[in-house]
Amino acid sequence: MSGKASYNIIWEFTVAEEHRADFEASYGPSGSWAQLFRKGEGYIETQLLADEERVNVYLTIDRWVSREHFERFKVAYDADYRKLDEQLEGVAGSERRIGAYSSVTL
Repeated sequence: MSGKASYNIIWEFTVAEEHRADFEASYGPSGSWAQLFRKGEGYIETQLLADEERVNVYLTIDRWVSREHFERFKVAYDADYRKLDEQLEGVAGSERRIGAYSSVTL
């Protein structure tokens, strides 16, 4: 999607060794979160990145066309979002929202 603006939400997760497979399956590009996000208009993709230097540390990047698209998704699917969050409780040892970033286009 080069050359077009997007809204990107980035999270950092630390995952215990015994939960890595479940985490990758749930938080990856075809996982439970991405499946839920696909219901929302304006969802682009989810990327899952594994840290090369810190064992069991991951980043997710959820890409949307705009912040407005993401905000509309949150309103429309709030109950589903909370339910999935509860179902996956404990898969990640810790999570930290790094922030939301707009792509810079030149």
